Amino acid sequence: MQIPQPMHEQYLEAKKLIESSNDIKVYSHIDCDGICSGAILSTILDRQNKEHEIEFVNLDVLDDMDLNHELTIFSDLGSGQRVDSKAREGQKILILDHHPPLRDIDYRAGKNYTFLEINPMHHGIDGSYDVCGGGLCYFLGKEFGYTDLSWIGVLSAIGDMQNTKTGHFEGLNEIIQQDAIDGGYLKLTKDDLNIYGRNSRPLFVALSYFSDVKLPITNNTNETMAILEELGIDEKHNRKTLNELTMEEKGKLFQRLLSMLAKVVPGKYIQYLPQLIIGDSYTFLKEDPSSFLRDASEFSTAMNACGRNHEEKIAMEVLKGDRFVALDELEDVSLNHRRNLAQAISGVVESDDANIIELENLQYFDGTGIKPEIVGTITGMILGYCNWKKPIIGFAQTDDTGLKVSLRCSRLLSYDGIHFGNIIRKVAGQVGGSGGGHAMACGAYIPIDKKDEFLKEFNENLNGRLTL
Repeated sequence: MQIPQPMHEQYLEAKKLIESSNDIKVYSHIDCDGICSGAILSTILDRQNKEHEIEFVNLDVLDDMDLNHELTIFSDLGSGQRVDSKAREGQKILILDHHPPLRDIDYRAGKNYTFLEINPMHHGIDGSYDVCGGGLCYFLGKEFGYTDLSWIGVLSAIGDMQNTKTGHFEGLNEIIQQDAIDGGYLKLTKDDLNIYGRNSRPLFVALSYFSDVKLPITNNTNETMAILEELGIDEKHNRKTLNELTMEEKGKLFQRLLSMLAKVVPGKYIQYLPQLIIGDSYTFLKEDPSSFLRDASEFSTAMNACGRNHEEKIAMEVLKGDRFVALDELEDVSLNHRRNLAQAISGVVESDDANIIELENLQYFDGTGIKPEIVGTITGMILGYCNWKKPIIGFAQTDDTGLKVSLRCSRLLSYDGIHFGNIIRKVAGQVGGSGGGHAMACGAYIPIDKKDEFLKEFNENLNGRLTL
């Protein structure tokens, strides 16, 4: 895939917008993709000697936002929000977003302000798997000749789970990946075991987090140790990490996981099972071999930890090159984040109350006391404790009148062609809220008194669509 010519012309216009502007504000999302997007844009603006402000925000603050700058850039958000509702004559708005857009490509016509929205979906390119927000920002950087930012584009795609459906990058992401390889920033290992924590976790621990389909090993380190010892690839007094396994040992583990999965999933999904186990792995060659930043998945988790704890600027400084003060701060944030996650998960799954409530087509939990910034992460991790055949929704209160809604599901459900991001946007809108996102991971903000109506509508929208 190449960038379509109309999209390339948009990038040329975006470059001119930056070159001709001096009063610039960037708004970006708080997740890994958004932070990477912001870091790329900030680096571009630094190198162009453009004074600028950058702010990382949630989606719910964007509608009806006052615009007070000559050029306002929205990255990894903006397409699904009415960010130009208060635009004044002569102002400039640039959107670099991959989420489903509210407006068509000709929306800008007749406006008395400049409106430029670069969204892959306007050009027939899938924003869930072909390119993300950071990738779109990278292509803008590439117009300036800054191909050294390609590794951040790769990291943003990892954080946005753009490779989860097939285990490797597709579409425009392949261009970014190749730029990073050619520049000496990235090592790509094809068809590796797709297990998180290849550098930092003992394999028996990493394996216990397998949760796309609940298996005997899920959340059970005793079972993982027994299996690894039985296969002869791990020993009680010599625990290994995934990176220490030989290809032969990885092959043995792959076959065992495949066999376990085949016993518990419906026959129609058997063809997709290798994609749950096998995927490309990504190593950042400029990072210290002993650092958790070396592995793209672990790096992306640290970025998300900062976003969920309002420390996006720390993450951005690391991305922009600070490997001293900011890196120390990043490690502290990541440690506290893991503690908060463990405590929140325990509160949901270990309570005597029935905290995970199952409806006909979905399941949900009330995240009382859980910060809205981490409820999405919690929802994804709780998949390993509940019915993987249905999506799970987590609720967290934002204030006295609002709820944050987060949905996650097994990757297998995506092969049925269900796009939960589109569904959550529709249902949230019906109850006076807003939402959107990807096929397997999405969210919304709704009025607190509309929770029951939201659940009823969402459940009904899935009638006949889940075939498990």
